[in-house]
Amino acid sequence: MGIVAGLDSSPDFTRIVVCDTDTGAVLKQGYAPHPLESAEGGGRPSDVDPQAWLLSLGEAAGGGLLEGVQAIGVSAQQNALVPLDGHGNTVRPALVGNDRRAQVAAVDLIDGLGSREAWAQAVGCVPQAAQPVTKLRWLARTEPEAARHVAALMQAPDWLVWQLLGRPARRTTDRGGASGTGYWSAATGAYRPDLVELALGHQAMLPEVIGPAEPAGTTPEGLLISAGTGETMAAAFGLGVRQGDAVVSLGASGSVMAVHHEALVDARGMITSLADATGMHLPVVHTMNAVRVLRGTAEMLGVTDLEELSALAMKSTPGAHGLALLPYLEGEKTPNLPHAAGTLTGLRRESMKPEHLARAAFEGMLCGLGDALDVLRVRGVDVRRVFLLGAAAELPAVQAAAPMLLGTQVVVPQPADYAAIGAARQAAWALTGQLPLWQGAAAQIFEPGEDLAVGQAVRQQYTTVREQAHPGAFS
Repeated sequence: MGIVAGLDSSPDFTRIVVCDTDTGAVLKQGYAPHPLESAEGGGRPSDVDPQAWLLSLGEAAGGGLLEGVQAIGVSAQQNALVPLDGHGNTVRPALVGNDRRAQVAAVDLIDGLGSREAWAQAVGCVPQAAQPVTKLRWLARTEPEAARHVAALMQAPDWLVWQLLGRPARRTTDRGGASGTGYWSAATGAYRPDLVELALGHQAMLPEVIGPAEPAGTTPEGLLISAGTGETMAAAFGLGVRQGDAVVSLGASGSVMAVHHEALVDARGMITSLADATGMHLPVVHTMNAVRVLRGTAEMLGVTDLEELSALAMKSTPGAHGLALLPYLEGEKTPNLPHAAGTLTGLRRESMKPEHLARAAFEGMLCGLGDALDVLRVRGVDVRRVFLLGAAAELPAVQAAAPMLLGTQVVVPQPADYAAIGAARQAAWALTGQLPLWQGAAAQIFEPGEDLAVGQAVRQQYTTVREQAHPGAFS
């Protein structure tokens, strides 16, 4: 038996799990928040000194947590760009999160390369505010003096791995992390330095992309450090997601990703072509509206929380007594309707009851995510079961409606630190040279059963309303 550790440096904290190499059983855990100040006006800051991540890591690993550990894997927040000078020092704080400051820069980059289609063909995605390539353009336009000093680029997991190894001359990343940059293609497995120059104004050193089982290096003390990866890829690895699986994440906005054997290029830009932590691919489709639809409906109905909204929805029936809600409250990415608003149809005297509107909100949210899932299915992605993530996945109304509306088995994993577990699993792979066959996540399983036909009817009702309101939205 060996012992490995996985650390997840999220936007807010560091979580460390110590696992048995053979079984994946979690033996010990550590936790520490990042020492960050809130942004002006509240919320997370857009600029973060990476040293905060190291301070948090050190605190989480305190008390001898890592004694006996033979290898460490690193998962960290995606899209956190760390610009370095020629000596390896940060030029400015890391640019993190979905940085709204860079929205204009995303449009500039699309225009600079010619079209959304050109970007999709080049790197499998269209520039968005969160991506490192877009943050580079923002830096070049807004802080040109800092941009001129940028000699090398890293992301959060790469930088943490490099620090753990003592800042060696070799700098590495993995396919998963590289695929989110906007200047590396999962389809070709190669960087596009010309896109770095387009964004930054000059070339910069990029980390070497290594294989999923390849170690990044060994510390002077003999501790093996694996390749590292982004949080999304680590969480998928920790969950045990494999080909035939899709993951639907229920945040304020939503996302649908699936394991696939090849990169998918989507000229419309609805699919972001990421790589996973195992050598496969993770095509992702985003929606602007998920749990925000439920919260907005709860406020409209004067309901105190989502649990109460769920209980109200369960008093209705599938189809919400004829009500259909297009949940485009913030515009929408999938389909591409940035200026759309929500649409509620089917109002009749007998349907104008709180429970029917509550049900329509849950069904509208899940049908919108079903549309995103169908974007992948149409491209040949096999979906035999769906992992449903997020606090809203625990709501009875979601669990009752999701299998029939998504048309497949739904798995709701028990809450756990899956990104940290995935990082530990990567460490075990690098240590032993064999892919660890750890037991998958403990979960509740829901089948569509006899309700499948009812769910298809509700989806058809939703599709009809969508086509009437936004004809050809998916053409």
